[in-house]
Amino acid sequence: MSKIAFLFPGQGSQYVGMGKELTEMYSEAKEIFATADRVLGFSISDLCFSGPKDELTFTINTQPAVLTTSIAILKVVQSHGISNPHFAAGHSLGEYSALVTAGVLSFEDALRLVRKRGQFMEEAVAAGQGTMAAIIGLTADEVLELCKKAQQFGIVEPANYNCPGQVVIAGEIDAVKKASEISLEFGAKKAINLCVSGPFHSSLMKGAAVRLKEKLLNTNFSDPQFGVIANHDAQSIQDGQEARQCLVAQVNHPVRWQESMEKLLSMGVDTFIEIGPGKVLSGLMKKITKDVTMLNVENLESLEKTLARLREE
Repeated sequence: MSKIAFLFPGQGSQYVGMGKELTEMYSEAKEIFATADRVLGFSISDLCFSGPKDELTFTINTQPAVLTTSIAILKVVQSHGISNPHFAAGHSLGEYSALVTAGVLSFEDALRLVRKRGQFMEEAVAAGQGTMAAIIGLTADEVLELCKKAQQFGIVEPANYNCPGQVVIAGEIDAVKKASEISLEFGAKKAINLCVSGPFHSSLMKGAAVRLKEKLLNTNFSDPQFGVIANHDAQSIQDGQEARQCLVAQVNHPVRWQESMEKLLSMGVDTFIEIGPGKVLSGLMKKITKDVTMLNVENLESLEKTLARLREE
């Protein structure tokens, strides 16, 4: 019997048209988008289905949009009898989707939280002062060392440990630029500037973490119905209080995605299903290990492929 983990994508996976096909075909997905429109007070469904892209890309919009799409697709998956997995994990924002799936947060509460989370993260650092870059081809230790070398130019830190040979750094623009230059001297294959509005998952987000904590303290958290792996320490969340603490910590600490996937592998997970827009997490998994079944669901075609593969097993 396979051990299944659901994986949920974060910011950067969004695209215009996400969720539309399945919402037109499944009432379960349609209900989630209708709920999101009501809770948010505007049509996030129109933004997801029709754009415009620029507006969808604003952090304050992206976060509830990706959450809504992921949970809508989840409901479609569950309607086919694939209910609770053995474990779940989500990349950054995706951790909220994982917690909704595990019954820790209601979808409505998660929506309100990620809308505020996006606002607080955008406001934590003035526009044009912070950024992120992906360093390709170096070890985590090498990236940490080059960040230390670049710190004379400002704050720069590892932000996402995504997979072997891919670490994202975040910080003040001059320092990130210098760290990117140094990475090439260290032997990096390339350094890619990311199109983001701030230095997420760095110490510069401390103000956002403090503001979000207040919202989290006023939100009901239940104990998880199955294991959810936390971003900030790659450990299984034990109860609702710990889940709340993890959501605070992940705002201004690195996402330890590679370690999170290795944790799931160590617990015997052999089938991973990425639920939500895009296939970013599927791509990362292929660089972590190829010895698992990696599936995804984002539209009708991928749903049918995943259902067929699961029936085989």
